[in-house]
Amino acid sequence: MNRRKPRSHRPRGRVAGPVGLIALVVIAGLTWAGLNAGGGDRDEAAAPTTSASPPLSSPTAAAPTAPASPSSARTQLAALDVKGRAPRTGYERSEFGQAWTDDVNVPDGHNGCDTRNDILRRDLTAVSVKPGSRGCVVLSGVLVDPYSGKTIDFLRGEKTSPAVQIDHVVAMSDAWQKGAAQWDTATRTDFANDPANLQATDGPTNQQKSNGDTATWLPPNKAYRCTYVSRQIDVKARYGLWVTAAEKDAMTKVLSTC
Repeated sequence: MNRRKPRSHRPRGRVAGPVGLIALVVIAGLTWAGLNAGGGDRDEAAAPTTSASPPLSSPTAAAPTAPASPSSARTQLAALDVKGRAPRTGYERSEFGQAWTDDVNVPDGHNGCDTRNDILRRDLTAVSVKPGSRGCVVLSGVLVDPYSGKTIDFLRGEKTSPAVQIDHVVAMSDAWQKGAAQWDTATRTDFANDPANLQATDGPTNQQKSNGDTATWLPPNKAYRCTYVSRQIDVKARYGLWVTAAEKDAMTKVLSTC
């Protein structure tokens, strides 16, 4: 009589030998990479990446929107509603969503990187990125600031990052008082992260601007004013925001010099 050899019994759920060890190392490595992808500057309250499918190679930030010609900008401006400034009541930064979130339906949205780093990669030259961040996190670069005309060396760090800030060309507070208070949160979040409305600039110059519109603030670099005002008009036209009479007069004055 032939007897069957008894089967060897291994505990279920355990992988034995060198093959199992290699598998565990690979899984651990993939987990670490997933947790450390993307990111942002702590001092800028950058949002974590939220894309379901993070990029496997360095993402390409959307190119800056070409400003409208002076004649097109004047046509857009003429079509904007002219109203008084509404109260600032209820305005909070949080009304425009999580700062620098990637979870938006605008260019660069869902690309696996937060918005601040998208704009830094777009506007800086000689960019170096953090290893292991899948090409997202900018460590250093050079900004030729269109607002001030200065050349600024950017170095990522708690004390050095504020030297380069990301300006909302149409300030969020200004938008709130000119139509955005009636938007839903998703629209406000898109607005706050739309590359067409964002510009890397000199930190102190951005602080000077604060929430100003064209009637109260213009870039010190006069050569950029036509482009700046054209961008503001384009953003307001896209999102259906209005202008005040003083703002429209200031915009018309700038466009007359272009």
